Amino acid sequence: MSGEGALSVFARAKELEAQGRSIIHLELGEPDFHPGPSVIASAAQALADGKDRYCAVAGLPALRDELADYLHRTRNIKVSPANLMIAPGCKAALFFAMLALLEPGDEVLYPDPGFPGYSSIALGLGAVPVPFELSSHNHFQPDISEVAGKITRRTRMIITNSPGNPTGTVYTDSVQRSLAELAVHHDLWVLSDEIYARIIYGGQYISMLSYPGMPERTLIIDGFSKSFAMTGWRLGYTVAPPEVVPALAMIAVNTYTCVAEFTQYAAIDALRDREGNTPRMVAEFARRREQFVRDLNRVPGFRCEPPQGAFYAWVDIRGTGASAEEICRTLLEEAGVAAIPGAAFGPAGKDFVRFSFASSAANLQEAAARIAKVSTAWQATLVGR
Repeated sequence: MSGEGALSVFARAKELEAQGRSIIHLELGEPDFHPGPSVIASAAQALADGKDRYCAVAGLPALRDELADYLHRTRNIKVSPANLMIAPGCKAALFFAMLALLEPGDEVLYPDPGFPGYSSIALGLGAVPVPFELSSHNHFQPDISEVAGKITRRTRMIITNSPGNPTGTVYTDSVQRSLAELAVHHDLWVLSDEIYARIIYGGQYISMLSYPGMPERTLIIDGFSKSFAMTGWRLGYTVAPPEVVPALAMIAVNTYTCVAEFTQYAAIDALRDREGNTPRMVAEFARRREQFVRDLNRVPGFRCEPPQGAFYAWVDIRGTGASAEEICRTLLEEAGVAAIPGAAFGPAGKDFVRFSFASSAANLQEAAARIAKVSTAWQATLVGR
């Protein structure tokens, strides 16, 4: 298995901070917001009421009921509460879903660049990760002909991620429909990572579960970290076909037993969002996106398409004449701006750098100013050539 580039950069950034350096953290995908007051109050009340016991393995029935209603309200999909499994975070949900469905030697198609866990978990389970490229020439949409050409008799699963990390791409309806048709034709499982589903900038989100033939073969992975700014609460969930749920429950019994009871009561309140926290946060991300992408495109050698979702700026740095690793090293060591070389998300990302704009507008403005200042390092190299 492999680690995550974001955490490696974060560790070095913290070292520099310990030395007294000013660091602007744009490496981690963590909203700078916190859950609304009512969510905090719900957790505190649950603790005061003694809700700190073992509870149902699949999750509190009240939370699963609320999630089913939430998914119907926000994604227009009908899900039975019995098909929901609460997990201690999305990574755990992703890992356990792949553990339940994959055997050694099974092939897993996944996006490159993409979340590093896809290939890492597959390898850890003895499966074979097979990347399909998200190219700037195709606006980072999956190329259906490429995906189709990589399906073999050993292919077991396709992983989709829309909106995507690190590109911010929202898959088009036609792309998702074609992926669904491939999955049905070849009898494949689809793991739909929808953790950023609420963070989109225009249009209506369409879940992979919506397409014909998909409810019986699709597992949705989602959670509370991004849309509800609850990263440290470690709350995720899986929507699974009925025959998969017992396998996920068996894994839960043998690993985490159940998710903390009081956090689940807080999650119910988060889903209801009576204070409008999620729409307000997304509106702020939209403003930051406009500002930061504009500022990045003014940096010599940088080119950035506005992301359609999530909160990442995926910057093409080929115009600088330097490698992404060199750029990120210069930014961190000389400018105090932490960003991630694109190769951390797969070989197809080698000419890109990922910035998170889940930071304050003031931080983003300062980061852009610092980046522009140190860009003289690669401008000098270009002049020399």
